[in-house]
Amino acid sequence: MIGGPGPLIQIRGGFGPDGPENAQTVRPGTFRRIVPYAGPYRWMVVALLLMTALDAVVIVATPLLFKVIIDDGIIPGDRSVVVSVALAVAGLAVLQALLGALESWASARVSEGLVYDLRTEVFSHVQRQPLAFFTRAQTGSLVSRLNTDVVAAQQAMTSLLSMMMSSVLVLLLVLGTIFYLSWVVGLVALAVIPFFILPGRVVGRRLQRLLRVSMQQDAELGTLLHERFNVAGALLTKLYGTPERETGLFRSRAAKVRDIAVVTAVHSRTLLISVTLLASLVTALVYGLGGGLVIAGAFQIGTLVALATLLARLFGPINQLSSLQAHVMTALVSFDRLFEVLDLKPLIVQKPAATALPRAEAMDVEFDGVWFGYPTASEVSLASLETISTREQERQGDAWVLHDVTFRAPAGKLTALVGLSGAGKTTITHLVPRLYDPGRGTVRLGGHDLRDLTVDSLRAAVGMVTQDAHLFHDTLRANLEYARPGASEQELREACAAAQIWDLISTLPDGLDTVVGDRGYRFSGGEKQRIAIARLLLKSPSVVVLDEATAHLDSESEAAVQRALRTALAGRTSLVIAHRLATIREADQIIVVDGGRIVECGVHAELMELNGRYAELYRTQFARPPKPEERELVGVAPAPHLMAPPPGNGGAPHLLPPPGDGGGAPHLLPPPGGGGGAPHLLPPPGGGGGAPHLLPPSDERRDQ
Repeated sequence: MIGGPGPLIQIRGGFGPDGPENAQTVRPGTFRRIVPYAGPYRWMVVALLLMTALDAVVIVATPLLFKVIIDDGIIPGDRSVVVSVALAVAGLAVLQALLGALESWASARVSEGLVYDLRTEVFSHVQRQPLAFFTRAQTGSLVSRLNTDVVAAQQAMTSLLSMMMSSVLVLLLVLGTIFYLSWVVGLVALAVIPFFILPGRVVGRRLQRLLRVSMQQDAELGTLLHERFNVAGALLTKLYGTPERETGLFRSRAAKVRDIAVVTAVHSRTLLISVTLLASLVTALVYGLGGGLVIAGAFQIGTLVALATLLARLFGPINQLSSLQAHVMTALVSFDRLFEVLDLKPLIVQKPAATALPRAEAMDVEFDGVWFGYPTASEVSLASLETISTREQERQGDAWVLHDVTFRAPAGKLTALVGLSGAGKTTITHLVPRLYDPGRGTVRLGGHDLRDLTVDSLRAAVGMVTQDAHLFHDTLRANLEYARPGASEQELREACAAAQIWDLISTLPDGLDTVVGDRGYRFSGGEKQRIAIARLLLKSPSVVVLDEATAHLDSESEAAVQRALRTALAGRTSLVIAHRLATIREADQIIVVDGGRIVECGVHAELMELNGRYAELYRTQFARPPKPEERELVGVAPAPHLMAPPPGNGGAPHLLPPPGDGGGAPHLLPPPGGGGGAPHLLPPPGGGGGAPHLLPPSDERRDQ
């Protein structure tokens, strides 16, 4: 975590939320950071303070009028005094009610406005965080910061704005009036004030610790709900989990929230009970002492009633001030958790002198001596956003994922990236739209260093379609317009037609206004990919990045997506992570990535003639399996492939062992006799224990 202002104040205890594992921290300077947010509302704050001062005067004036109505009206029997003073008391009551309503509106306007500004700032700041931040932070914990913490801060600020000034003014005015009426009763009232403040200080410290733990546990519960209630999570739990196990996990986390809420409620109630008890005892004392003074003739009965009323009015401000620390700590803890997020510095920062990238139909992509390693947890995340934190167990070893990567993807050409899983292909594509910055070296677009360009112009020039196309839970129209806000109906239709998806959309009852569902799960994988391609076409970028866009599609969906991609890639610079033979053979340039390094570069024929790493991958994935002696040389086993039945045989393929080595794995071959039987497994001859695998097809059949 990037530190805030000054050292941390650490509060530890020995039980529950006070234990070492839940040490609570509030950083000095948090309050000073809150104050500037009130700047735009300073005149509203001034008006609130004036209304609060007037309300305090009304609170003190009412008991004095009670004294007058008794001593000068009731006892002497003067009806005019009684009526006039009673009307004055009623008028003050109406005024106090109006002031209360205005105070509530003003305090809510200031506190809600302050929290609105802070919430939008946090949201905007999170949007600027690198992709690694979102891969580590739990969504539920992050959302909790902008919901639970902000609401707690708002409630605390509302209470503080309405009570702080009012309590202080009322306390001073009431004490002054009591001393004016009777210095003896005034000394008693002054002496008992510390007994009212002490419980608030003791309980306030405890509530502060409980509050942060409660917020963290609420975030953990929210994370659980988010993970289980989205479509992917629900599918996983139905396939692998059980309702009993999931309910048990939920009960466990909900029980923690319940237990901490019970402890918090008990402490809050204890504070109220102690203050109420003290108020009752002091009231009895004042009536006893004041009654004796009335009998002794020190003052009249009206003065005693006024003193008792003033004393009752005194307990309210004292109670508020005694709980003031709890409200202050609630606000500080909530704001501090939000400031934790704001203190995370974005890794991708736009230079003040950055220039906009000139628009072009296509432009070169260059990598010049690029080294890259993913940022550490301390650079991009917070432990409190990672409920299950493994910072102490970060993977050790070579921190570099890419090693001296240098290549050029020509403008308007298709460059294919091939290599084994984990070789660094996706990492290379993530550097093109500047999702990350390289540790060393330079990435250029159209000859411009990406770090010298404005982020908006760069992102506008680069479009990407990923393996798992994400759609927001909104209409098709909204998802498409996300790439180009304000696109016309005709533009939307043309993009969908070019992406081979308009025929489907046109048959839907709501057409473009069809809701796609959570993450687009109301559409198939191929349909989502074509919608994503339509979104890409609307954006009309100069550079297109495809990250295995057809990796998990069936043959029909892949064919439709491939037709859509031909339109999307036409005339544009294309950087494609390819695992399909057709894509590789059509590439103008093939770059082979292995262990984060560029090991080969060329066209298909050249690389096959080179007989290096690409030829090895090609033989493994697309052509015949290597012979045993070849496997010994290259250290790889043949990858499975489906072999279609030969002509004249209508049967479905089945598995038979390959000829030769008895330890070989069976291949998928058609059943004898021309039957239509389903494929079946036969063990390899010779007693071999090899597992079955699928024989790759010939190049001719594969190309078809």
